Amino acid sequence: MLNTYFRVIVGTMVLVSVVLSVYVSINWLWFTVFIGVNLIQSAFTKWCLLETILMKLGVKSSGGSCGV
Repeated sequence: MLNTYFRVIVGTMVLVSVVLSVYVSINWLWFTVFIGVNLIQSAFTKWCLLETILMKLGVKSSGGSCGV
């Protein structure tokens, strides 16, 4: 279940930041960069802030770091 929530949230954040960069300001692409850097960081450290937040909200874990 954690995997599903993670993918929906991250996918939504990426799409929203791209739409905002097209219609509001190109600087919104920095938010997309932030998301990408966090995904890369979690691959090496096996820790993901979004995973921690979702688990504290009561979402059951289905795997390792960042929905893997």
